[in-house]
Amino acid sequence: MSQNSLETLFAIEAIKKLKYIYLRAVDTHDWALLESTLTEDCSARYDGGKYSFDDREQLVSGLKGHMDSPQVLTMHNCHHPEIDIIDGSTASGKWYLQDLVFNKEQNWMLFGTAIYTDQYRFSEGEWRICHTEYDRILETINAPIPSTLSFTHNMFEKK
Repeated sequence: MSQNSLETLFAIEAIKKLKYIYLRAVDTHDWALLESTLTEDCSARYDGGKYSFDDREQLVSGLKGHMDSPQVLTMHNCHHPEIDIIDGSTASGKWYLQDLVFNKEQNWMLFGTAIYTDQYRFSEGEWRICHTEYDRILETINAPIPSTLSFTHNMFEKK
C-alpha cells in the first residue's frame, strides 16, 4: 500500500472519529466538546435549512438553546459514511442519520432519519467540521409521549 493510500485511510478514520465525537457531544450536552469539533467559521443548515447557523458560536449557542435541558434527551446515530479526501486539507462526507428525541418538558418525541452532508478542513494537525447539513428522509412525532413509556434513567437528573 502506498504512503498516499495510508494517509487517505488515516484521514478517513480521523474524520469518522470526529463525527462520532460531534454526535456524542450533542447527546451529552457537552458544548465545549462540540465546539472543539468545529472550525470557527463553521456553518450549519439542519432540516433543509429550517435551523441555520453561520459560525461556530451561533451553532453551539443555537443547539444549546434547543437542547440544554435535563428534560431533552437525544440519541443521534450516524452510519454508512461516504468520505472523500479532496486534498491534504479538505474532505467531504455523507452520513446516514437516525435520531430519537424526547422533549419531556413539551411532552413530545421524535424519530427521524436524514442524510448529513459535511465538509471538513484539516488545520493545526486536526480535522474539524467546517460545514454540516442534513435533509430529512422521514420524521415522525408522537405527542403526547405515551403514558406507558417510562424513563428509568436520565443522565442529566441528579438522584
